[in-house]
Amino acid sequence: MTIQLTNTATRKKEPFVPLDPENVRMYVCGPTVYDRAHLGNARPVIVFDVLYRLLRHVYGADHVTYVRNFTDVDDRINETAQKRRAAGADGTLEALIRERSDETISWYHADMDALGALRPDHEPRATQYVDQMIAFIEDLIAKGHAYAAEGHALFAVDSWPEGYGKLSGRSVDDMIAGARVEVAPYKRNPMDFVLWKPSTDDLPGWDSPWGRGRPGWHIECSAMAHELLGETFDIHGGGNDLMFPHHENEIAQSKCAGHGFARYWLHNEMLQVEGKKMSKSLGNFFTVRDLLDQGVPGEVIRFVFLSTHYRKPMDWTAEKAEQAKKTLRRWRQLVKDVEPSSPAKDVVDFLSDDLNSAGSINFLRNIGQVLFQKSGSWTPSCETLGDPEWCKLAREFKASAQMMGLLTDNLGGWDSLSVDLAPYAERLASLREMAMQTKNFVALDAMKTALTEAGVEVRMSKTGVELVPGSGFDPSKLEGV
Repeated sequence: MTIQLTNTATRKKEPFVPLDPENVRMYVCGPTVYDRAHLGNARPVIVFDVLYRLLRHVYGADHVTYVRNFTDVDDRINETAQKRRAAGADGTLEALIRERSDETISWYHADMDALGALRPDHEPRATQYVDQMIAFIEDLIAKGHAYAAEGHALFAVDSWPEGYGKLSGRSVDDMIAGARVEVAPYKRNPMDFVLWKPSTDDLPGWDSPWGRGRPGWHIECSAMAHELLGETFDIHGGGNDLMFPHHENEIAQSKCAGHGFARYWLHNEMLQVEGKKMSKSLGNFFTVRDLLDQGVPGEVIRFVFLSTHYRKPMDWTAEKAEQAKKTLRRWRQLVKDVEPSSPAKDVVDFLSDDLNSAGSINFLRNIGQVLFQKSGSWTPSCETLGDPEWCKLAREFKASAQMMGLLTDNLGGWDSLSVDLAPYAERLASLREMAMQTKNFVALDAMKTALTEAGVEVRMSKTGVELVPGSGFDPSKLEGV
């Protein structure tokens, strides 16, 4: 089996050939932990979670290492801690920063767990690798690719003219024109970027050869990736908003340090909400927790994300969420009591073709419809059907969905499958029979209305009565029916 991935560095889709099939390594830029993860932050998490699952399927779970960092050195984290101290919170600034980071990381874990994302093998915090960052910077200075100035250490972009800008495809002049370049008297070139900066007494800091200070953002990922994955590793991923300057700068400092660094670069496109860029000023800004608290299941969020290819802009809409909820509810009913087997070859092939999750979703839709048509119901069971081919297909269907992180046990519960609608169906069938005899349909219509108001789809035919929870199903409304 060959996995094909679109490599941003070469601008083409290439066969993925790991350095060592026994040790496939991937690094993805993680969050800066100063607040809740917004909906756009969740897209790379889900994209690279699917890639992680695919790599584990192909190479074996014990032969894949996935690293995603936490940036816990940041001015916004410092600002929050300073506000807490000003408000009378106990503890040193460092302790308050640690407290804020711990709190935000726990939020992040809870929210990403709710989306069905597997935890990476390593989740390093920047503050745990400051010594490695200092050593990295010292090496760059010794090799003539960086310099110290006024308590800062800066990377000299002019020292690597043959490579800087290749990832993003920009010239240095274009980058200066299109970026917010900090002009400072201690810089030799406006494009030179900070590796280390000084800290005042009211900010966290570490001792270094350039004075007390803290690392710049870009050096963090290079140092952590090198420490945990080695000088050269297979895949580096993130949102395309990180391509410049973050990933461009990572490459520059790592290559100039003599590291091969990442061989394949993957970038996901951005997210919109109802056709517009997500923005607080437009009132369409959501955190993942906002949607979860509004009753949107994490599995539904995941389904909507995977319905669009990762390299295309994704539009989150309430209509898509409702459709996803309806589809997933039916899928869960369809294979509720089915034991998964192995994923379908078609699904693996779709995912192996540059993570074509949208193709996989469409394939699953078709198979779900086939299973429904063969059984004549959304609530069948292998035992009652007695159809080995149906059961085989159902087991494969469930395994395929689970390979994409859908229909897993940990994401279940929201679909209210624990509510047994069979007694309601039997009661409705009894009322129907009675109404046909007496020609009095009052009781029958009243129960149908009550079920419909509870979000239950009522399907009556010559063969009997079938009740199916709809997308707006509310079990609490069944009380007294």
